[in-house]
Amino acid sequence: MADKRRETRVPVDLWIEATREGETYYQRALNLSVGGAYFAQTVPMPLGTRVTLTFTLPGETEEMTCQGEVVTTKEMGMGLHFVELLPKERKRIEAAIERIEVKLKLR
Repeated sequence: MADKRRETRVPVDLWIEATREGETYYQRALNLSVGGAYFAQTVPMPLGTRVTLTFTLPGETEEMTCQGEVVTTKEMGMGLHFVELLPKERKRIEAAIERIEVKLKLR
């Protein structure tokens, strides 16, 4: 099966707060791209579910908030696509990915 991902995906260990319909869930992301994130060790939400995501990117101290939509599900995980990402948010994610890539190459 072909990989549909277009963006560079980097490994992370990142806690992301996902809120929908007044309920908040703390999700652990195992990888991150400009397009979205993959949450592991969680009961997946239904495909198409939209959530508000709040998190702090690696190497930053300021929280970021954006919208996400569940686009893939597995038994204990789900992939979310960032929806309506603002240009400044996209740049912050791109910069964080570059920092992570540099660290990975230094190993």
